[in-house]
Amino acid sequence: MNDYQSTVTAVPESLRKAATYIQSQVRDDGHWCAEVKSNTTVTSEYIAFLYALKLPVPDGPEPWISWLLSEQKYDGSWGPAPEIPGDISETVEAYFALKILGLDPENQVMRKARSWILANGGVARVRIFTRIYLACFGLFPWSAIPELPPELIFVPAAAPCSIYYMASWARATVVPLLLISHHRPVFALPNGRSENNTYLDEIWCDRGANKNVPYSDSLWSMAWQLDATSVACTIVDKALQYVNGMRKSPWRSAARRRCLEWILERQEEDGGWAGIFPPMHGGVLALYLEGHHSTDPKSPYQRGLAGLEGFIWTDERGKRMQACVSPVWDTILSSIGLLDAGLAGDNEYIVRSNAWLLARQDKDRGAQSPGDWRVLNPNLIPGAISFEYFNKWTPDVDDTAALILAFVKKDPSSIDSDSVVRAIQWILGMQNADGGWGAFDRENNKLFFNQIPFSDMESMCDPSTADVTGRVIEAFGMVMEQHSKSSGLIEKSLLTQSIRDAMKQSANRGIDYLLREQEKSGSWYGRWGANYLYGTSNVLCGLANAHFIDNSKAGLINQSIRRGVDWLVNVQNTDGGWGECLETYSRPALAGQGKSTASQTGWALMGVLTLLPVTDLTVRRGVQYLLSTQREDGAWTEREFTGVGFPNHFYLGYVYYPHYFAMMGLGRYASLCGLKVFEDVSK
Repeated sequence: MNDYQSTVTAVPESLRKAATYIQSQVRDDGHWCAEVKSNTTVTSEYIAFLYALKLPVPDGPEPWISWLLSEQKYDGSWGPAPEIPGDISETVEAYFALKILGLDPENQVMRKARSWILANGGVARVRIFTRIYLACFGLFPWSAIPELPPELIFVPAAAPCSIYYMASWARATVVPLLLISHHRPVFALPNGRSENNTYLDEIWCDRGANKNVPYSDSLWSMAWQLDATSVACTIVDKALQYVNGMRKSPWRSAARRRCLEWILERQEEDGGWAGIFPPMHGGVLALYLEGHHSTDPKSPYQRGLAGLEGFIWTDERGKRMQACVSPVWDTILSSIGLLDAGLAGDNEYIVRSNAWLLARQDKDRGAQSPGDWRVLNPNLIPGAISFEYFNKWTPDVDDTAALILAFVKKDPSSIDSDSVVRAIQWILGMQNADGGWGAFDRENNKLFFNQIPFSDMESMCDPSTADVTGRVIEAFGMVMEQHSKSSGLIEKSLLTQSIRDAMKQSANRGIDYLLREQEKSGSWYGRWGANYLYGTSNVLCGLANAHFIDNSKAGLINQSIRRGVDWLVNVQNTDGGWGECLETYSRPALAGQGKSTASQTGWALMGVLTLLPVTDLTVRRGVQYLLSTQREDGAWTEREFTGVGFPNHFYLGYVYYPHYFAMMGLGRYASLCGLKVFEDVSK
């Protein structure tokens, strides 16, 4: 038996073991949801939040301390991901959380952290968000934080500087901050309450220095750099500082009421906001400061607290707060992984998971159905799905495109279902003028927001991205492929000729966008996964389906696919896998370089299989890497974070990523080899 034959022979058993493992992880109602790992920031901020509101720490300090300490790096710091060096803001926040949890500042762990903080500039170097958290305890002066007047809520939605041109995550975070900024709270610490609290003075490099540290470059520096946007934003901020943030404005009371109404209107069924931690704990704090802190369990305040508690994850390492939860995403991708592995669409796990997903798709036909996407897109019919359990206000394109893939892979006739057709129509209405798609909003590309003094994470907007656009093209192509195979669609098909024509026109614009976005290397940037491996895989899977939509660009598309696959071949590691470090977001020259991981190998394998035959050495080595790294229980795991929240700042470790993406890669390989993995396995 040669090397190719032995590889092919090993794949079915690997996929069966993988399927058994993921099936063992399913929840009682048919969905999947694993931990979403992130850095210590959200846990540290949650601890400070509880202390501010005089709320007990769930299960006491010990499990929280245990987890925070387990994340500390050898040099005493905490960083954005396990494989990335320490970050000053995260380390200061973790130090603060541990101190208020009762850890002795002279403990060796704290001393190491303190030494690292002081060696890296001290508290003065922290980012704006960390300044805000510290200011809430008098540890940083509020005057050293940009003004955020609540009157911003009155800016007309269509105006370029309205909150609706901020990304959904920024918008949901900023509105509570408008109220927090108005109140400028100073909560008590163990040493008392003070606007100039000395509780963290030991990690200021100069204890006696003025803490009013500038948060932006000087106007002269900006002018010298010809940065007109930053100059204008800074002048406005300086003017607001001069007039005390407009706190005596005749519109202030009305602005506060409108902000509060906006927050209350968008509170989800579970008590949260936007399905992510920053607006959730910001929303609760804003309610508290506005006097809404009822003890009634049904009150918005108590529901908000309960929503936060729902994000807590506990295991043998201790307790921590998740930045978000991923049930819909995990369920869609687990379902696709099982289907790609060869499981039949009528398998009970597939049937139950798809039913669970179907129940969560937005099918509200009412003109007043919720969704911030409707503010600037009022005539679009709902049909999307959200990433989390509860997030009806901000569904997203990526999950919705993936939902189409899951439904059509399960049952090709679903292309004519109300669910798939409505999802298609919603995605069509979310396309940007440049031909691409963003994640949550349409035309959310006013990039000047990234230059305002408040924004030091450069993530205030949600423009088109290649990875999301690639998945949309893949979904549209699969629908059109199944339509071309179907001769039995009823005359009054829901997937009408006009919808198919719109899909073709939309996809052509999307393909043009992807062709423009291809890097000189042949790769594509990945916004939501690390990094060029993710972007390239998504785009290749999309372009490979493009000929089902329109063959007029076949030459250009084939050339683009060849360049993308060539890049993947060139960056394959010597162990047969693929890996890419998170530093590529700041150092693009490192694209495709990093320790091999199962998730990134799964992405790359799907990418190369769009062009290379199963007998190709690159393909075979990738398959062998996955076979050799699978655990005895059938799972793939990895320590590295390969999910992305905000490039250069916030990364995510999806626990199931290595598993279902490895299944997809091996499953597509098995299909191309003609293997019937589950042919003799009962349902």
